Amino acid sequence: MSDFSLAPRRRPLWRLFIMPVLLVVAAIAWSGFWFYAASQVDVRADAWRAQEAKSGRVYDCANRSVAGFPFRLEVRCDGASVSLVSQTAEQAATQVPLTARLGEILVVAQIYDPKLLIAEFTAPATISDRGQPSMTVNWSKARSSVVGLPAVPQRASIVFDDPSIDHVNGSTQAQLAGAKHVELHGRLAEGSALDHPVIETVLQIAGGSVQGLHPLLTQPFDADVRTMLSGLQDFSPKPWPQRFREIQAAGGHVEIVQSRIQQGDLIAVAAGTLGLTANGRLDGELQMTVAGIEKVIPALGIEKMLDEGVPQATLDRVAPGVKTQDLNNLMGALDRAIPGLGKVVRQNASVGVSAGINALGKEAMLEGKKARAFPLRFVDGAVFFGSLKVAQIPPLF
Repeated sequence: MSDFSLAPRRRPLWRLFIMPVLLVVAAIAWSGFWFYAASQVDVRADAWRAQEAKSGRVYDCANRSVAGFPFRLEVRCDGASVSLVSQTAEQAATQVPLTARLGEILVVAQIYDPKLLIAEFTAPATISDRGQPSMTVNWSKARSSVVGLPAVPQRASIVFDDPSIDHVNGSTQAQLAGAKHVELHGRLAEGSALDHPVIETVLQIAGGSVQGLHPLLTQPFDADVRTMLSGLQDFSPKPWPQRFREIQAAGGHVEIVQSRIQQGDLIAVAAGTLGLTANGRLDGELQMTVAGIEKVIPALGIEKMLDEGVPQATLDRVAPGVKTQDLNNLMGALDRAIPGLGKVVRQNASVGVSAGINALGKEAMLEGKKARAFPLRFVDGAVFFGSLKVAQIPPLF
């Protein structure tokens, strides 16, 4: 019997090329998808700009480019600018635009998660009023994120490191405000209906200060404010005065869920609800608890104000109806009748005001410190500590 063996079966060579061919086809398809998505950037951006322009917010970009192949879309805008018209009650009356110019904006989206947009902003930004630069805004790092686009955004955030705002006067600049860190977060409240959305916001400021507005604000402070905004009808683009008017008509309001401000030994917390009157002014009440309120009295400058004479504008703010000449004449008459009496009255005025403020509300404890709890009232835009008027807020529409 003779031996024999079977020849091995040959495998078809074409099977070896299936995987490489599929990879090439997938790469071509993915490339086509990426370039199609990149081509839609301009289309969607132009549609969004057209919508915003109807609301008085005109966005422009001197040079726009798209990169990031193969897994990202990176949209870079050089020479970005926005012109705002009718975004405040004053602008609505004057129709004078406010223009902000920015060096560069980089927006990044992942192809597999296009509803998440992340943006970075390059400083500085220049704000011009009536065509002349009026403010310069700087920062070391600025970034934002939005989730939910192109439909209704679900949440959004913007964060600044070392922001500062300077007033420009010719060749000189003076700082108006600054901080070490600022964060603003917003999201749709859980269970909120899209046709009547409720927005939750959180504002956090670390090492903030404001110059030229009030001596109390010049010293660094930290703030954490959480709010709930109701009364929105939709998210369609519209000028802010119109949106505020709709909120007022719908009975909307801002609920200050929690707020805390600390400046050295001074700590203040507050909660309450603010609404809008028919003429667009804030109205409502916050319940405040303040520890270290005695630190506030010297900062108000009452002694110096009385010693140097009280400006009428100040009296109109804190004591409506009282004339500065009458008060100054009274102090002078006291000094003439009994030398030094006017000075004693001036020196004890701040003590009286301090006692008056301490008489507000009731004693309380705040973070282990003695404090006073009292209401902060907003009446048609005027802000009151008890019967003392401390500020006047302009209308929102």
